[in-house]
This record gives sequence, structure tokens and C-alpha cells, in this order.
Amino acid sequence: MDRSEDPNPGISRDPTVTDDWFTIPNLITMVRFLLVPVFVWFMFNGTYWNALLTLIVLFSTDWIDGFLARKLDQVSTVGQWLDPLADRLSLWVVIISVVFSGLAPLWLVFALVVPDLVLAFVMALLYAGSPQMKVTMLGKARTAALMFGVPLLLFAAAPFVENALLWRNLAIGVLAIGAAGHLMATVDYLLQGMNNARQMRFQNLNPRSKTDRDAFLESTP
Repeated sequence: MDRSEDPNPGISRDPTVTDDWFTIPNLITMVRFLLVPVFVWFMFNGTYWNALLTLIVLFSTDWIDGFLARKLDQVSTVGQWLDPLADRLSLWVVIISVVFSGLAPLWLVFALVVPDLVLAFVMALLYAGSPQMKVTMLGKARTAALMFGVPLLLFAAAPFVENALLWRNLAIGVLAIGAAGHLMATVDYLLQGMNNARQMRFQNLNPRSKTDRDAFLESTP
């Protein structure tokens, strides 16, 4: 049915998932990939203000591509794995860059990257692919803290900022909250993934089969 014929245009509906990879949201996601080396280049040249501006644009694309995917009804199978991949890789590179530039403590890398690797390893064993788990509020909160803490850290390093130590300590505090949330979110996703796999086996579904995973997700509220 054409949208103009929709008898309930005010009701929100799930977007249609398409196999077409050439969509506006996916192009914006690709821009996020391209901005990562630009950010790294600014970081290792010590131009932290330029790095901050790049980071703001980079993090903004995470919201923009998701918004456009829903608004334009351009949710794609490629975008469903490309967007999370871009999010995770870009965050890893950003965190590693600020740590090795000396702006952030080394524990931040272990607190963020190691749990992700453990989660990815376990999910690969269980599902042989994406577990397609729903993003939790805890996951969103930790991401928000990290996406606020890193720019704040770069702002503290700007040459015109007064009380730079105060701003840096505030940024480290926000990042610590984000890191703690990341650890809790990782445990939550691990439990969610293992529980989903157990329920699928109970229903005689194979967690390593994408068809069975899709069937399970459709039957799960």
C-alpha cells in the first residue's frame, strides 16, 4: 500500500529492511569510517582542537545515519551490521588514540577494548555471526558517557582553556563512568546472548542459523 493511502499515517511502523546497500544512511556510515584516520592524524600531530571538531562530526554521523534510515525507510541488511561495526571500530581507534597521545590513562583501553573482544568471541562461538541483540538503555547510557567524555578531554587540551586540569579531571571522571557502564553493559549483553541461544535451542532452533535467529527475533516481543 502506498504511504498516501495509509489509513493511519500517524502510527509509527517498523521500517522495511532492504537488501540494497547503496543507501544514504550507509554512505554516511562510510563517511564515519573515513573520518577516523583524519582524527588520528590530528591527534598525533598535536592539533587537538581540530581533532575535537573532527570527533564532533564523526560522533554526529552515528545519530544521523540511524535517523535517516528510519526517516527515509532505508534500513538495509548491510547497514544493520555496518553501522555497529563502524561504531565499535571508531570508538576503539578514538580511545586508543587519546590514550597513546598521553591525554587519557592506559586503563581506559583495557576497560573498553578487552570486554568487547570477549563479547565478540563468545557471540561468534554461539551464533557464528551477529546475534542481533537489542540495544539496552545501559548500552546507550555508557555510549553517551564515552561520546561526551572524549570530546571533553580534547577540549581540556585546547590552548585557550583556563583551569585545564579541572576540565581534564572532569573528563576522566565521565570516562570512568562510561567505562564502568561499558563493563556492566558487556555482562548484560553476554547474559542476554547466552539466554537467547538457550531459548532458541529449547525451541529446536539453531542459534548459528540466520534464518532461525530471524524467526526467533520475530517471535520475541
